[in-house]
Amino acid sequence: MVWSVLIAVTGAFALALGSALQERDAVRAPGGQVARAGFLLHLLRQPRWLLGTLAAGVGVCLHLLALSGAPLTIIQPIGVTGLLFAIVLSALFNHQRVRTSQIIAGVAVMAGLIGVLWMFPHGADLPVMSTRAALVLTGTTLFVGLAVFFTAHWMRSGARAIVLALAGGTALGATSGLARVITANAVVDWTTVFGWLTVLALVLAVFGGLLMQNAYRTGHFAAAYATLLITDPVVSVGIGAILLGEGAPETLAAQVGALGFTALAMAGTIALARTRHRNPEAKGAHTHTSTARTRDR
Repeated sequence: MVWSVLIAVTGAFALALGSALQERDAVRAPGGQVARAGFLLHLLRQPRWLLGTLAAGVGVCLHLLALSGAPLTIIQPIGVTGLLFAIVLSALFNHQRVRTSQIIAGVAVMAGLIGVLWMFPHGADLPVMSTRAALVLTGTTLFVGLAVFFTAHWMRSGARAIVLALAGGTALGATSGLARVITANAVVDWTTVFGWLTVLALVLAVFGGLLMQNAYRTGHFAAAYATLLITDPVVSVGIGAILLGEGAPETLAAQVGALGFTALAMAGTIALARTRHRNPEAKGAHTHTSTARTRDR
């Protein structure tokens, strides 16, 4: 159990480090405020971004390893601590100091997400999802994500970070839901990996990655990362409850508690988006800073 906890903490740090490294190149990449698909091809040629992707991959693998030796109710909340790591690392890389307000907002997000995850039951039965259900899930996710993608450039940077991360986190959460079905069934029959669910999961993973890199591109890394940490597991749990029959909070107290914790997490995320602690290299950041200083005077 102790080793699983240590592995989970290490995984949370690795994932936060990888995301913070990715932000550096996402902000500097050429293109408009919301970059097209070629944006990912540019990032794939950046050594630091690739290193960040590798670190994030290691973090995910360590998280899965930790789950093999301890319950989800213990490991999942530990993974949320990566938000504080991300806030500190982003500030360090951008030569900025961490504000007390950021830490408070980050703790609010963590507490809210942990509470939501605890409210939902976690089924142990073999998950099953039909190809039709998977197609509907993928199509709906892509439709909503594309709508966000094509309208996000009209939004202010803080709102754009959250909306893009919501869409990206939803796509990655749907990927997690599909991956859950794929991996669980592969234990019984490994040939099931070569099916439509795997193709759909890969499409959603790439699309979610594009949206998240654009969210980091706004310069509001902490808000975008917090939104990802909220959306990914909540969407995954929602898929389990609605499509995989794993259940949802049954009592009124649990349902109200889940809504309250969700509101707390979202309030913390909005607070992170509203902070002036923004990557100075992001598009429009200098204008925003100059305006803010003028107002302060």
